[in-house]
Amino acid sequence: MIASGNQHLGQPLAPVAPRAMSIAVSGTSGLVGSALSRAIVERDWKLRRLVRGHSSRGQAENIPWDTDSGLVNCTALSGVDAVVHLAGENIATGRWTAAKKFRIQDSRVVGTHKLCKSLAAMSNPPRVLVCASAIGYYGERGDQPLTESEPPGRGFLAEVCTQWERATQPAVDAGIRVVHMRIGVVLSPAGGALKQMLLPFRLCLGGTIGSGRQYWSWISLPDLVRSLLFAVETDKLAGPVNAVAPNAVSNAEFTRVMGRVLRRSTLFPLPSFAARLALGEMADDLLLASIRVVPEQLQQNAFKFEHPDLETALRAVLNRNPPTSKSATP
Repeated sequence: MIASGNQHLGQPLAPVAPRAMSIAVSGTSGLVGSALSRAIVERDWKLRRLVRGHSSRGQAENIPWDTDSGLVNCTALSGVDAVVHLAGENIATGRWTAAKKFRIQDSRVVGTHKLCKSLAAMSNPPRVLVCASAIGYYGERGDQPLTESEPPGRGFLAEVCTQWERATQPAVDAGIRVVHMRIGVVLSPAGGALKQMLLPFRLCLGGTIGSGRQYWSWISLPDLVRSLLFAVETDKLAGPVNAVAPNAVSNAEFTRVMGRVLRRSTLFPLPSFAARLALGEMADDLLLASIRVVPEQLQQNAFKFEHPDLETALRAVLNRNPPTSKSATP
């Protein structure tokens, strides 16, 4: 028998440890960014935070980012393997006034374009840019299953997401592998839609929203973080990637499962007109639109969901164990 490579005669090759990576992340103070930052540190990878202006001072791992001019300290970015871009105005706080909508669009489209121009200008740019997008790209589509190949829909969020993804073109032109993570409803008690729903449900004031027939495409926060890191590591992934669990549910089913997990009744529906009265335009795009998204790219590349169904996900993020049946007395 002839040994090849570094294999010693009669001895198996030792497993090769994965190379530690250096990852720059924007939006690290947000729900997803803070969870991603913890996961990077737990992997013993090097975390570099893209932070705005004076916030960058005093910590060596911070990379200054002038969001007005778009300039990034490219010297500080030298040696970074990947950038995960999550920064953007929160869409779920406050009514969508004209000023709010401008901030939502400007923080995503203009901010992303300027960042990508800086990355493209580097002599040794990062190999990959994973940029947040959202399932709002698809707009209201009823019960149609939506893979990454579907065209954009209509509405404010669909237009923002379309421009947001196009804003990465300077990075694409520079040969950087760009992944657009179209993120669904993120399940975490620390923020987002689930946090806002918990109090009324715990007070037995939860219920279906609108008709209850609209599909909600969701993902647990742990699975979202894992999918972002998967996109960094998987060279075959490029372009749009639906970051949702494989089992979208109707709002009525979501409500039933929430009630079961929390052991609360769900008898107080929120009619469509009341949702629009309370939230304005945001209600149509975030609560009443039916968007049934399929994570085709993640599944085809063998990504394993820890929480593929809603009840498993809710019990995990809310730390609610399933009820145990009493064993029979002999």
